[in-house]
Amino acid sequence: MMLSWLSIVRLGLVQMCLGAVVVLTTSTLNRLMVVELALPAVLPGLLVALHYGIQITRPNWGFLSDTGGHRTRWIVGGMAALALGAFGAASGVVLFETSFGAALAVSVVAYALIGLGVGASGTSLLALLATATEPRRRAAAATITWLMMIAGIAVTAGTVGVFLDPYSPALLMKIVGVVTGGAVALTVLAVWRVERGLTPAPRHSEDVRFIDGLREVWAEPAARNFTIFVFLSMTAYFMQELILEPYAGLVFGFTPGQSTSLSGAQNGGVFLGMLTVGIAATGLRIGSLRTWVMAGCLGSAGSLGMITALGGAAVPGTLMPAVVSLGFFNGMFAVAAIGSMMALAGQGRGSREGTRMGLWGAAQAIAAGFGGLVGAAVADLMRVAMANDAAAFGTVFTFEAMLFVIAALMALRVIDHGRGRAGAVVPGE
Repeated sequence: MMLSWLSIVRLGLVQMCLGAVVVLTTSTLNRLMVVELALPAVLPGLLVALHYGIQITRPNWGFLSDTGGHRTRWIVGGMAALALGAFGAASGVVLFETSFGAALAVSVVAYALIGLGVGASGTSLLALLATATEPRRRAAAATITWLMMIAGIAVTAGTVGVFLDPYSPALLMKIVGVVTGGAVALTVLAVWRVERGLTPAPRHSEDVRFIDGLREVWAEPAARNFTIFVFLSMTAYFMQELILEPYAGLVFGFTPGQSTSLSGAQNGGVFLGMLTVGIAATGLRIGSLRTWVMAGCLGSAGSLGMITALGGAAVPGTLMPAVVSLGFFNGMFAVAAIGSMMALAGQGRGSREGTRMGLWGAAQAIAAGFGGLVGAAVADLMRVAMANDAAAFGTVFTFEAMLFVIAALMALRVIDHGRGRAGAVVPGE
């Protein structure tokens, strides 16, 4: 027996919870450290990079759930670790006001837990979907869960933004407690008995060495080139993640609640971009995977140029539409890139689909941490060198736009125009 549509949606709720908890640490807590506590942006950049760096273990978590079975326990356990890490990260922010050393120690442990939690829960969830979903439903299942994650990010960021004003440490801890506790409870309900009655998935032999499979995949030119593309494009995708809210606060005068709502609006744009590609590519049969990837990259570059230009006048009402535009094209790029990933995963040596997805997932996680850290560090350096916040942040946005243009050009080589349609990853096939 395989997963029903209801079970797929239930598992999508777990992905939604993952997005809801993570957005607190990558946007809200980041802004509080940089603006309210006047800490250098590189500090939250290093912490977020730590949580992404630890996610390089994602293939190992998948291997553990493959060999041991019972993926549910890894999903729930990972979510519990993530929730504990997020609550600890919020505690660290509050502690920074009185003791930098203690706060830093708490934050390092907390962000390490966040990385382990996301890796264990997220990887086991995707492994369960991949092994227990009928082949004809796999693409739709992947898209449904991705959109639910984006919805969780957007709704949480927007809602927290409303309730966080006026900011106080006590209010922050209360909000984070509600979100993390709710995420664990919803995850338990979502996965309750889902695995019961499913056809057992084949397990890896415990004698199989993961490193051997990884070497075989890396030897494939298509897989290797696509890995480079994923790293480059995702570096661009995440470079503004840690500096957009501080930019809104320092240049446009946004309050903590307003800047968090800005992040929610951006992710709402991502959601709309994904839906647009789904409707156009599936319903209207317009465009190939490569076309949508390139359009998303070039549109993201243009939106970043607009965000940079608006910093000169710094009129608060103009930033929101530009950020929504960035989110829209980011979403267009992301869903098309996922489609390319799924199309390429089954090519090359057999029985290595999971290894390829693990390799690309690791590349994405490393790029996310690297991009966020570089963006924050360069912003700090430029603020010192230029003594002008708008120009300093604008330098980072411009460099990010250039990376998106390079990624669009690289897509011409690494993604086959005629291999599959973008609609192959959207419900309705």
